[in-house]
Amino acid sequence: MIIPEFSPSRRLIYIFDLLFELVARDMKLRYKRSVLGIAWSLLNPLFQLLVLLFIFNMVVPVNIPNYFSFLFTGLLSWIWFQSSLLLATGAIVENRDLIKKPGFPAAILPTVSVTSSLIHFLIAIPILLIFLKLDGIRLTSASLALPVAIAIQFILTLSLAFLLATFQVVFRDTQYLLGVFLNLLFFLIPIFYDASKVPERFKTLYNLNPMVHIIEAYRAILIRGELPDNLSLLLVGLLATGLLIFSFKIFKRASYYFAEEL
Repeated sequence: MIIPEFSPSRRLIYIFDLLFELVARDMKLRYKRSVLGIAWSLLNPLFQLLVLLFIFNMVVPVNIPNYFSFLFTGLLSWIWFQSSLLLATGAIVENRDLIKKPGFPAAILPTVSVTSSLIHFLIAIPILLIFLKLDGIRLTSASLALPVAIAIQFILTLSLAFLLATFQVVFRDTQYLLGVFLNLLFFLIPIFYDASKVPERFKTLYNLNPMVHIIEAYRAILIRGELPDNLSLLLVGLLATGLLIFSFKIFKRASYYFAEEL
């Protein structure tokens, strides 16, 4: 698969077309021979939601208003983040044949992983809106800021995906370390608890986690019906953009040696 010599604009169109085709291929392969197909993208978070709801609403009550919507909002954002990184880590190693084709844009593979997980996230949004309505929550004009929060999470996740995919090529334990890290990180993000409950002495360190601010932004927009903290979201956006530029450069430099490493 060699990319022809196009003008910059036509090359960009070609890359987008290739991204579309690879995402479509990924979706088809993921649910090939599956009876429920893409419905699994909804069942997985719903099953996790029910378990967490039972624990933190019945066993160890956290006493958070509209807890169903509160929990589901955080869980959907986390699942998109987690699944993207897990898939992207092996994106290069698991596509040796494509990487070895002259001219193939390796950077598109981690992008496919993040985009496929984004599609699952977007599919689940209507279900979330139904739960919001059942909880008596009405959307306000603040919901217009939702695409901004989604875009910032996409940029942040993609920047990490490039780094992890690069590390996995030369250090195959990366995927295992990532699994351990994500299991720990799940408890350090306000998915099933309110971030305001974090003790003051830990707040500064806790707030260094960009996913904290992204999830809080989703809840501000969807549950409280207000605009998120503009300063924190702006800082996360700038951090994510800077990290994306840095990680892409690292990935691009390493990509010249991917075929040899594989």
